[in-house]
This record gives sequence, C-alpha cells and structure tokens, in this order.
Amino acid sequence: MTAAAVSLCMRPASPSPCPSPGEDEALAPVASVAVRRWQDGQSGEGVDWVCEEQPVSLEYNGIAYAVMMATPTALEDFALGFSLTEGIVGAPEEILDTELRTHGRGLCVAMHITARRAAALRERRRTLAGRTGCGLCGVDSLAHFDQMPAPVGATQRIDATVLAQAMQTMARTQPLRELTGATHAAVWMAGDGSLHALREDVGRHNALDKTVGALRHAGLDPAEGALLVTSRASYEMVQKAAAAGAGVLAAVSAPTALAIRTAQALNLTLVAFARGQRHVVYSHAWRLQAPGLAEGACE
Repeated sequence: MTAAAVSLCMRPASPSPCPSPGEDEALAPVASVAVRRWQDGQSGEGVDWVCEEQPVSLEYNGIAYAVMMATPTALEDFALGFSLTEGIVGAPEEILDTELRTHGRGLCVAMHITARRAAALRERRRTLAGRTGCGLCGVDSLAHFDQMPAPVGATQRIDATVLAQAMQTMARTQPLRELTGATHAAVWMAGDGSLHALREDVGRHNALDKTVGALRHAGLDPAEGALLVTSRASYEMVQKAAAAGAGVLAAVSAPTALAIRTAQALNLTLVAFARGQRHVVYSHAWRLQAPGLAEGACE
C-alpha cells in the first residue's frame, strides 16, 4: 500500500488543522465542522471534530466482494483482518499483493489472492452491504449462517486482574474516540498484560478486523493472549475472534444469547461487562485465573 499513513491527534485546546490531510484527504480519519454550541443558557459558535465514515470496497482478483462503511485508517490491516476472519484466506501469504485506490466517493482495497483461494471464493461469493451496526447484512443465503470456523485450540490462561487493568488502559488510549466520541476500539492483550495493535473505527467489526490484521502483519499470534473490544459481544464478534484463533474475547458491553451459544460451541472464552474491577464470564471460564472461580464453571 503506497498511501501515506495518517497520524492522529488528541482534541486540541483551540481549533487547529489537525490532521492536515493535504493530498491524502481521502484518508483523513476526522474532519472539522463549524457548530453552534448551547450550554447553561448560553450559545456561541465553535468548531467540532467528527469522525469520517467512508465506503471501502474490498476487491479480490478484480471482483468486488464487500463494501464496508469504515473509518479510513489502517486499511491494509483491515483488509487482511477481514480476509482472515471471513475465511477468504487462511494465512497472510495467500494475499499476494494489496493496493489502495480512490474510487468515486469512497476507497477500494484491491487484493490479489492465490488461484486456489480465488476459486474457493467464487464458490461462496456473497455481497455484504456493510454497516456500522450490522455484520451479516447482505448474506444471500441462510446457508452461509451455518459456516463456522474450527473450534479454538488456544490454551493460554489469562489473569483476571491483569485483564481488568488492560481494559482500563484501553479506555484511556483511544485517540479517535477522545477527539470525536464516535468510534469503537479493539486491542490485543498479550499474556503478560501488554497491549498491542489498538485500532479504532466507526464499526465495531471493522475495529476488530483491523486489530487482527495488524497482529498478523506483526507476526503476533492471537492465541497467545486475548482480544479486547469496546462494544457489545455480538455473534459475529465471537465468530471473528474464533476465526483469528484467540482464546478469549472480552467486551465492555453485553453479549447476545447467540454470541454465548456460539462461544460455547467454538471453545472461546467470552467475557462481557468488563468494566473496572468486574466482569461476567459466559463460556469456558477455565482460561481466566481468578480467586474463587471454580474450575470447570461456565463450560
């Protein structure tokens, strides 16, 4: 990918041109807008920073596969993560090259994949109309709903106290959310509690895909830690975490019933309501080390 990386900044004390996209305006993650603020009976003019949301087309061997509404950052990570969690490729090396192009009002990430993977993709091709709050929109057959990744084989155990600390650190280190208040984040916590590959996006699925892609680009194995997300734990978030090979998915908000059943079936430890020093474990609690947690609970 040849496009220059776009840096992020925290909310400025006074309006300033941050970021200054210049010729990379299509890749700017935020925009400044004139607003009129009203507070405590007083009104006045000001400037606010809002998150960008653009259609991003994912193309394989010249064929458009999905259009996702996404924040235009870390798009190479996004493309790899999406390709892996959707089962389009099984390993990064099966994507032979990646090119970012502007296309009308949006962006296109054009990938060239191996002939074997391209043939398999033609067999299961779907048109996925991606939205910030929906993951399965556009699936052309309910048969696709039954396609599951293999059960997770990760055996890494996570200290519950370390997990709580990591969730709190993630909440303090989200520059796009700090600037705009409009994004979700995903990050990977290694077994020692260190955080890697934090990525943000207007879509929770996109943020997770970006983190998975960043991990694989860096040669890090998701199975050796936990994936943390700032959203609810939906069915597709569980499915994507399992497809990435992570043994633990921890979410700030609630899980759905289908997400819990899917996590149980895929041998994934699902943690939700992970806020402060508390959380709820919904499946395969054996991966969390915590005083008073009975061995075999929530199996």
